[in-house]
Amino acid sequence: MSNAQPPVRNVLYIMCDQLRRDYLSCYGHPHLHTPNIDRLAAAGVRFSRAYTQGTICGPSRMSAYTGRYVSSHQVAWNAVPLPLEELTIGDYLRPHGIRTALVGKTHATPNLDAQQRLAIDAASAEAEVLNEVGFEPYFRHDGIFPDDPLFDDKRESAPYTHYLRDLGFGGNNPWHEWANAGADEQGELRSGWKMRNAHLPARIPEQHSETVHTTDRAIDFIREQQEQPWCLHLSYIKPHWPYIAPAPYHALYRADQVLPAVRAAAGEESDHPVYAAFRQHEESLNFSRDEVRLNVIPTYMGLIKQVDDQLGRLFDFLQSNGRWDDTLIVFTSDHGDFLGDHYLGEKEFLLEPAVGVPLIVRDPRAAAHVSRGSVDERLVETIDALPTFLQALGLPTAEHRLEGRSLIPLLHGAPTDWRRYAISEYDYAFQAPARERLAQPIDRCRMTMVRSERWKYLAYDGFRPQLFDLHNDPQELRDLGADPAYASVREEHAGYLFEWLRGLKRRTTISHPEIDLRGQRFRYGEPQTEKMVQIGVW
Repeated sequence: MSNAQPPVRNVLYIMCDQLRRDYLSCYGHPHLHTPNIDRLAAAGVRFSRAYTQGTICGPSRMSAYTGRYVSSHQVAWNAVPLPLEELTIGDYLRPHGIRTALVGKTHATPNLDAQQRLAIDAASAEAEVLNEVGFEPYFRHDGIFPDDPLFDDKRESAPYTHYLRDLGFGGNNPWHEWANAGADEQGELRSGWKMRNAHLPARIPEQHSETVHTTDRAIDFIREQQEQPWCLHLSYIKPHWPYIAPAPYHALYRADQVLPAVRAAAGEESDHPVYAAFRQHEESLNFSRDEVRLNVIPTYMGLIKQVDDQLGRLFDFLQSNGRWDDTLIVFTSDHGDFLGDHYLGEKEFLLEPAVGVPLIVRDPRAAAHVSRGSVDERLVETIDALPTFLQALGLPTAEHRLEGRSLIPLLHGAPTDWRRYAISEYDYAFQAPARERLAQPIDRCRMTMVRSERWKYLAYDGFRPQLFDLHNDPQELRDLGADPAYASVREEHAGYLFEWLRGLKRRTTISHPEIDLRGQRFRYGEPQTEKMVQIGVW
């Protein structure tokens, strides 16, 4: 059914940063209304159980761009470079004449050591493609550069910095002093990096804020396109901290609209040592205080509302110029945010607020009419995006490399044998406080999630697993990892983990058709082509 459809012309891949899926009205938030994202869901398919492969920016995004698990592409944390031999979205699309561009964030780190070893000129076009993980950097905007000399080079090379200066927003770091800072009643600058200032409006006028300017540049890119098909990665840096929003978004939501924290009752929390270590992180201790949550979360909601409003502008533009009818649109997030749930801050743990992401896919073709406006409960993953793009665009697959699966059969109602479990990984070796508190060697800090239809199993190096019954305990408040009554469930999921490890794609330099061609010569008794090597027989 799907293969009979003509390919789509373009791809718009929208990604937010640190957006929880339950902070959208189409995913059930009772106070935060996101009509434009809901509009996309009504025109496509909303996946209710989508999972990121890594819960921080670098690992998650490299999985999205390569279609491979973290264990395969090896970017275990932020500021870890992607191996040069890894192929990304642009590497698959560009040879077929598809312009593959970025507006926003990738969190990509150049692999300078490998380039130097291979004598690649740092100023060459080849180096730029590698440094931008295959994207044309139409407008790279990674953001979150604080007023620290460590970030001087990145801040000065960022086009948004120069945009602000050209408008007259002064200072050594206009990004920080205007977009990510407010002012108190005395007019003194108050940094958005401090959560106590989250209630203040950012000093930047809303029309020049990060989210609006990013949307402007995306519209500019699409308007410029003529005959050449394109893939645009529109990657917003919000609602990632600093938690500060421009007016009027800083004041749209109230403390009484903040949902109660999801927490086990005092004394009933899991005693797992890794979980306990993460609860001692500074951000977790801060978010465990109600006054912090009530000050920060309304602003987090305002940042999301601003993204939704800007997507409304973008969707209207697509409809007005005909691109709505020939563009595959994917909306997602790189990971979530605990916001005090489970007594945790940030996102470095494999519970639902961090690993669960929104995923909405709209295929404009007639074959997708059967699924429009539906909710799909199958287990899908971030790495499914790239295979979906390839099939939608009518391009060859790369099953010897890609570990995700195309979602097109699900969108078109085609029968398919789907995955039984989803995987997410985290390596806390880079977080010295937790690693040292647990006395773990650097190579023994991995945790892996196996999420099946009913259960979530968390495996750790050197510690017992955790287990949650997501049917009876969807908020993950009761850890069954040491309960003897569930030994068989834990054993089953340990088996899934080993099955997944065995299935990772390690043979990436030769395709399956090439292997099959070589294997023809071993079909004894069958005619051999002239190109086949003759094998002597006894």
